[in-house]
Formats: sequence, structure tokens, C-alpha cells
Amino acid sequence: MSLLPLDRRAQETPEEPALADDFGVLSWSGLADQVARAAARLLEFAPGPGDRIAVLGDNAIPTLVAHLAGLRAGVGTVATSRNLTSGELVDQITDAGVTGIVAGPAGAGAALDAARELGLPIVTHGTPLVGHAFDWDKWLAAAPAGNTLPTGRPARPPLVYTSGTTGRARGTEVRWVSGPVADSAAYLTAMSARPGFPPGTHLVCGPLQHNAPLTSLRHLAAGQPVVVLGRYDAESFLSRVQKWRVSSTVMVPTHFQRLLALPEDVRARYDVSSLRQVSHTGSACPPDVKRAMIDWFGPVLTESYGASEAGTVARISSTEWLAHPGSVGRVRPPFEVLVTDDEGGQLPSGERGLLAFRAPDDQGVRYHADPDKTKAAYLSPGVFTLGDIGYIDTDGYIFITDRAADVVVSGGVNLYPAESEAVLRRHPAVAEVAVIGVPDPDFGESLRALVVVAGAEPPADELDAFCREHLAAYKCPKSYEVVPELLRNAMGKLDKRAMRRPYWGSERTIAG
Repeated sequence: MSLLPLDRRAQETPEEPALADDFGVLSWSGLADQVARAAARLLEFAPGPGDRIAVLGDNAIPTLVAHLAGLRAGVGTVATSRNLTSGELVDQITDAGVTGIVAGPAGAGAALDAARELGLPIVTHGTPLVGHAFDWDKWLAAAPAGNTLPTGRPARPPLVYTSGTTGRARGTEVRWVSGPVADSAAYLTAMSARPGFPPGTHLVCGPLQHNAPLTSLRHLAAGQPVVVLGRYDAESFLSRVQKWRVSSTVMVPTHFQRLLALPEDVRARYDVSSLRQVSHTGSACPPDVKRAMIDWFGPVLTESYGASEAGTVARISSTEWLAHPGSVGRVRPPFEVLVTDDEGGQLPSGERGLLAFRAPDDQGVRYHADPDKTKAAYLSPGVFTLGDIGYIDTDGYIFITDRAADVVVSGGVNLYPAESEAVLRRHPAVAEVAVIGVPDPDFGESLRALVVVAGAEPPADELDAFCREHLAAYKCPKSYEVVPELLRNAMGKLDKRAMRRPYWGSERTIAG
């Protein structure tokens, strides 16, 4: 394997900080050693070329080390939510072909239950050793030092899970390298050649189970330092920016709103002049919030529009956005953008319709082990949709006005009502249920369940407890409302947009 930037840093600046979290700092030499040891140990858990390792997304050093080790060894990793129930974990682990688990304190309980049920080895960090789990530090110490990895293993990019409108989460590989690569070594080399952020320290402030925060792996592989914030707190974020002279980060609008809610004297206490790029994604940012952030941080905000299953399809800088407020930018090559009508015909500039994107075969939407879901994302060969409604202006800038897909974006996280609806329908007091997105002052949108009862009205806390037995808490409705009936269109189908409209007070029924 050719010398990677992080290996060069280990040789040239061995004691400089490479990776930090709330509990400690790894030097470049320490990082290189841990990655090499973890790579060798992961191969024991995943000897077959199709095997994968689940890595629960705790915001801690071992999470990034495990993913980077998987990339180095040609062992596929699965970025798994630390908030899932054991049942949800079993489903994802089985679907992804997982043969081992790495877990931190947040998800260790569910992960241990899933590992026990499936008979899988598990390594835990930051939590007392329980049952048959290996301790992360001892597990690494028992590995041989140095590069003892086999060569020529196929590239295995990380797999992230995104729920579908059918109510079942599906996996998709990250899109960090385009085109074919010879093997895992070539993939890691290509990945480190395009870090995506300017040189300097990158700050992770979102959960490491999601694609956007995981792009910090590219920065780390490129020999640039990364700092991980364990749990997002607005003032803690500012203190890390100042302490580490942070040059880049990835945020969502909820992060911005919490920063702007700080008292003026607290905001003025911290120096943020080191920031060169603040990427934001996940959900639409309210225009007043974005203007306030540009006024504070300067024109360093860059908005990306896309999805885990397709990567970034459009992007817009602060300067462009100020000239085209509300836009998510212009389409990025190799994608082409189209606006289509109900019959699939292409609409001209300024006409509102379903946004679609044409892409080469290797750049389009694809889901792991689910050809039917992959096919359903396409309107025609080579043309896919992410489920948004909007238009393109005469300068080619894309504007999103509504959502066709049944998805709610809350705090930058995609939530699919079909998941909680499927659970709530099993409650004996629920005759019918529709889960919709309603305004939320902190998260932009949150889930609200509209329930038609069968007999006596159940207390909301009873429905909530029932939902949380089967789903991660963040997937369950934040509020419940009993209604006499659910609104339907002329064809008898549930009309989610009509149900949302009274809560939003406008034709636009999504945040932003």
C-alpha cells in the first residue's frame, strides 16, 4: 500500500494532534498505530470479502478509528444509529451481512442484546465490560503492530442506512469516490485525495451515524486533524472552534438556531475567525437564520442538497445564496436537473414540478440488496428523484417548494412516517393513523400522529410508550392528536399535504 497522508503525518509530525474527542487526544503516530491494529482485528471478525462490521455512531475517537480501519483493511463498515432498539439493530445487521459489532456507551445495551441473539462478537468502548464483549483498548493491544494486512482486497465503502417510504430502513454506500477503483488501497488513496474541506482542523458536531458527519473520515485520511464534539451544545461548539482554530465543520439549521439563541455577550466571547467553510445540509434553512449566520460567521456557509443514496447533487455558496435567496444552488456535474409534470414531461424554467436528476449509471441512486427500491427511485432509465417539488430559475438555480415523498426532516434527520404508522396500527385502540410533519421551533419539523380511535381514547403517553417499545425514540411522534377521520383525495388515498396545511398556514407545508 502506498504511503497515505496520515502515514506521512505519523512519520513527519508524530506528536502533533490528529484526532480529539471529549475525553482525549490521539497524535498522528497514535492514530496510525490504532488504525493498523484495528484493521488487523477487524479482519478476524470479517474474513470474507462480503462481511461487514457494524459501528454504532457514538461521537468518540474509536468510531472514526474503526471506520478508517475498515477502509484500510477492505472490511465494509456499517454506520449504525446508536439510538436503535435491539430489534431494529438485528434487522439492519442481518440485512447488511454484519459479522461483528463495535459499540460505544450510548448504544451498548441494544448492541449487546443484538450480538447475543445473533451470536456475533462485539467490542465496546467507553462503557464497563459486560457479558461476552471485548474491551476496545485490550482488543487493540492484542493486535500485531505494523502493516500486516493482505493486499488486493476489494474496496468496501461504508454503508449508511436511510429509511424508506415502505417503513423499512435500507442501506446505501457512501459516495466519496466516483468511478471504479482497483482495491481497498486504491479507494483509500482516492478518498484522501479529495477531502472536501479546506486544510486545517475539522469539527464534527453531528452524530457519526450519518453520512455528512462521516465525511470527516476523508479529511482525516488526507492528513488533516479532526475534533469530535460528543454532544452538540452551542457554547461548547464555539469553545472548540476557538480552542482548535477550526477551519471547517458540517451543521444543520437546528445547530444555527441554537447558536443564535445564545446571549449576545456569550457569542462575543469566542473567536470564530478561523472558520473557512461551514457546510450545512439535512434540511432547508429559514432565510432569516441563514442571513444572521452569514452576518456573524462571514460568507463561509456552503449549502449542499442531495441524499445519502445519491451524494451531493447541488451546492450554493453564501455569495450565490445572497443573490438567489432560498435556492439550494445549481446542479453539480455529472448530474443534470429536470423538472417534470405528473405525466413525466419536462417543464420549462419557472414551472413547478417534481425535481429529477439524470446521472451516469455509476452515480445514480442504489440501495443495498434491494433492487425493487432502487428501481422505484427512477422515473425513467438514468433519471431519479429524491422526492422534492420545486422549480429552476432562468440562471439554473434550484428552488424547493414542497415535498412529494412521505418524509419529515427534523433537525436534519430524515424521518419516515411509515415506520411509526406501522407500529401504531398494531395498538388495539388505533383504528387508523397518519403521521405528518408539523412546525417545530427547534427542529424545523417534528412528527405528529393523527389518530382515529377504535373505542375508548387512549392516553397519548400510552401510545408513545407503545411506539418506543418497537422503534428508536427519535422515530416516534412528538405529539398525538385524536381526529374523527383522516383526509383523503378523490382517489381515496391519504392526503398528507392537506393534513399538514392547517398546521403550516400556507401552501408550503415543509420547514425552511
